[in-house]
Amino acid sequence: MKPQLYSYWRSSAAFRVRIALNLKGMDYEIIPVHLTKNGGEQMSEGYGNKNPNRLVPLLDDGKNSIHQSLAIIEYLEEIQAQPALLPSSPIDRAWVRSLAMDIAIDIHPISNLRVLRYLIKQVGANNEAKDAWYQHWIKIGLDSMEKQLSGDPRVGRFACGDQPGLIDICLVPQIFNALSTKMDVSAYPTLMKIFHECMKLPAFIDASWEKQIDAEGSNPSI
Repeated sequence: MKPQLYSYWRSSAAFRVRIALNLKGMDYEIIPVHLTKNGGEQMSEGYGNKNPNRLVPLLDDGKNSIHQSLAIIEYLEEIQAQPALLPSSPIDRAWVRSLAMDIAIDIHPISNLRVLRYLIKQVGANNEAKDAWYQHWIKIGLDSMEKQLSGDPRVGRFACGDQPGLIDICLVPQIFNALSTKMDVSAYPTLMKIFHECMKLPAFIDASWEKQIDAEGSNPSI
């Protein structure tokens, strides 16, 4: 059977895995999990049995299932080496992983859907306060990313050289999030150059929001 990717069209983490699968040229089936409808389909008993942390993505090949986007991407890298998503040298691989983690571990978790819903429902934040929280943490993260990438000789057409890889896979969904809130991205010329290069490629285009079978809107203006 084809691997099944449990995904939500606007999930940044699922977006990363869709890009990686596309870059690897792997055939897969999307199983939509709506994160807001009826209290969230991820809260159902059936999905909770598959993935106790009740998040997306989840990759299931019929024998094994893996959650957490970076773990899934590393698994794909190990079972199909080409095209490579990580560079060959140990220090460059560590550098790439560190920047990917800056996004996936430091920026994304404190501005994702369940955090924002908690702010509104439990803390009592209004939409204006919620948006301020969202942009605050994204800005801190993107400021750091721009500084790290703007002067690094490893940056080429993409974040590490002239082939897309793990940093780009993590960066593009985060830029989508920033653009969707009409955040001013003019302070990030390096990041936006990389973003626009990525969005010329079918692997990124086909993984984007509006291309998903469960899409309910369109891509932000890019």
